[in-house]
Amino acid sequence: MDVGQNGVKSTGLRYQWRLTVISVLVLFSAGVASGQYGMPSGPLLMDSTLSARLNDIVVRCGIDGSFDVGDDGIEQISLAVIDLRGEEPRLGGVGALNFIYPASVYKMYVAAEVLEQVSDGEYSLWTPCVVTARNAVDRTKELRHDPRPLLSEGDTVTVNYLLDLMITRSDNSAANCLIDLAGRPRINELMDRYGWQGSEVTRKFLKRQFEDPGYATIRGTETCALHAADFLYRITTGRLVNPWVSSQMKSFLARQLDTTKLAAGLPRSAMFSHKTGWYSYWTNDAGIVEEGDLHYIVACFLPLSEGSALPKMKELSREIYELLRNEQRGP
Repeated sequence: MDVGQNGVKSTGLRYQWRLTVISVLVLFSAGVASGQYGMPSGPLLMDSTLSARLNDIVVRCGIDGSFDVGDDGIEQISLAVIDLRGEEPRLGGVGALNFIYPASVYKMYVAAEVLEQVSDGEYSLWTPCVVTARNAVDRTKELRHDPRPLLSEGDTVTVNYLLDLMITRSDNSAANCLIDLAGRPRINELMDRYGWQGSEVTRKFLKRQFEDPGYATIRGTETCALHAADFLYRITTGRLVNPWVSSQMKSFLARQLDTTKLAAGLPRSAMFSHKTGWYSYWTNDAGIVEEGDLHYIVACFLPLSEGSALPKMKELSREIYELLRNEQRGP
């Protein structure tokens, strides 16, 4: 969840930003037609059959339409799935390049840059950080069953503790501290390096009037399911910065405490390493599913409030799992 970004984005800013990705959408359509899409991590087989079946699932779940998201106008689902079995992973999706408000899912982008800086020796996981008053925004726990107390002004905690709070409990105060530590320009250098243009981290998790100079009027953060899926694909292949960063990132995602979204549609035997996000009209989840020989990535950004979205997201996850489990793929 987020504290909120003062309406997330204004309609005007959103419209202007959408114009900048029209050429990207055209390229995505061409990739579908040709059977291959050049993702930032490298070419993946675009499976038109998988995409069609995912679309059928989206329709059955009643999330294929356009949804009113208040001041942001009308929005649609962004869904991407990467089946990691076989010699060649395959990609399918519905609105996979639709840029949408990610809520707390973009905290995993922040974590990646923090871990890269740790890997480079700039500081360690055990380096102490002091929580400032402006960053201590949480007044209630995102997940009430987590016994760890809220962060307060003057608390001194380690980088590792902040990372764990930010990912597993989706703590906004921890995220603000780590955004300051890593620096937004450097987070976005990482995003640019891997071709995730449009998914830059622009905002902290606080109201605009409390933002740093230069960020009070910036557009709200957006991402798309394709970028989130590619981020997770890099983790599974050990290529998110390097093997150490990839394994550390997956370890944090594996300890996610929110199991109410896509995780709810998976059997207890499945391992799901993921990051959730929810705020106002938005309910999102993105992660790596592993169960025996079944291994896939799913990223879903749904423009529905959490109360409306949860049963639909559970059914979506269940049907995607059953679809892939019942398919036979060669080595």
